[in-house]
Amino acid sequence: MTLDKEMKLKLIQEFSRHENDTGSPEVQIALLTTRINQLTEHLKAHKNDESSRRGLLKLVGQRRRLLAYLRRNDFDRYMALTDRLNIRRK
Repeated sequence: MTLDKEMKLKLIQEFSRHENDTGSPEVQIALLTTRINQLTEHLKAHKNDESSRRGLLKLVGQRRRLLAYLRRNDFDRYMALTDRLNIRRK
């Protein structure tokens, strides 16, 4: 269910802003989006898994807050990231 190490490193390299970047909003949002997609697929098969549904809602809320932060501080980066990750925006 969780991201394996290779996939996580690949995402970090793809979305990082510089060599040692692991905490920028872009990287965090990309990791959360991947995890959200995995949980969504899991819940399609296991409809009654309420603990995973609660975890999914927490991840969605965290990603929403990070996206709001990025939108407030650098709108161009926000637009580029939402386009790359195919995230709907308001």
